[in-house]
Amino acid sequence: MPTEQELKDLVREKYSEIALQDKETNMSSCCGSGCCSDEVYNIMSDDYTQMEGYNADADLGLGCGLPTEFAQIKEGDTVIDLGSGAGNDCFIARSATGATGRVIGIDFTEAMIEKARANADKLGYNNVEFRQGDIEHMPVTANLADVIVSNCVLNLVPNKDNVLKEIYRVLKPGGHFSISDVVLEGELPSKLQGVAEMYAGCVSGAIQKEHYLELMQSNGFKEITLQKEKTIVIPDDILDKYLTQEEIAEFKNSGKSIKSVTVFAKKPEPEACCAPGCCS
Repeated sequence: MPTEQELKDLVREKYSEIALQDKETNMSSCCGSGCCSDEVYNIMSDDYTQMEGYNADADLGLGCGLPTEFAQIKEGDTVIDLGSGAGNDCFIARSATGATGRVIGIDFTEAMIEKARANADKLGYNNVEFRQGDIEHMPVTANLADVIVSNCVLNLVPNKDNVLKEIYRVLKPGGHFSISDVVLEGELPSKLQGVAEMYAGCVSGAIQKEHYLELMQSNGFKEITLQKEKTIVIPDDILDKYLTQEEIAEFKNSGKSIKSVTVFAKKPEPEACCAPGCCS
């Protein structure tokens, strides 16, 4: 079983390659993993092209939802995007925050940071920045963000509990997140669970939806809301690489599924002090 660090190194290596691929290659695969399908285009990602702030150069087709669409970003907000890639969600968030807001993208892949910074320079945005770092140890101060977004990234992180603790630390009291991710309902076939391409492609690193939501609750988040959910169908020509025809049929008939979900939750405000003398 790979260690957490080995999994992180795998993801960093794969996403360094993905940064150099074109959008069509990424979107026809499992989040750019390279296990390309001739059957289905756009296995994971949703269409960003009609959203204000969309930038084609920053769209690598790697997402599994539209978290910025649901994130309730207001003018002047400070927004952090976890796993910011080439910057597309940051630029869409910037269109909502306006010139008075601030957007910070965090990614631990140097090639992605370089690409995002080049895109920001071309757009002339002086309130969008990109920082290289691990989202388990975010390079930002506590209580900074009004909103955190992330698109198909937490499933790539071995220790999701650590990321949620960091999200809680970095959000302002009363701040919120909207995160799109891949989760499971039922166990994946064992042959898929440890496959490197499938892990870097967002699937084998996913956890059960119920556990995913429980982690948010156990880390103190409130008003946890499932904003969107869709079933991800992995085409047969990808499954053929890992499973026999009998195993594929069994998987399809098992009721087990891979889901893309977008989840909203808030960091609560501090409780008011009501007891006599408690605020002195």
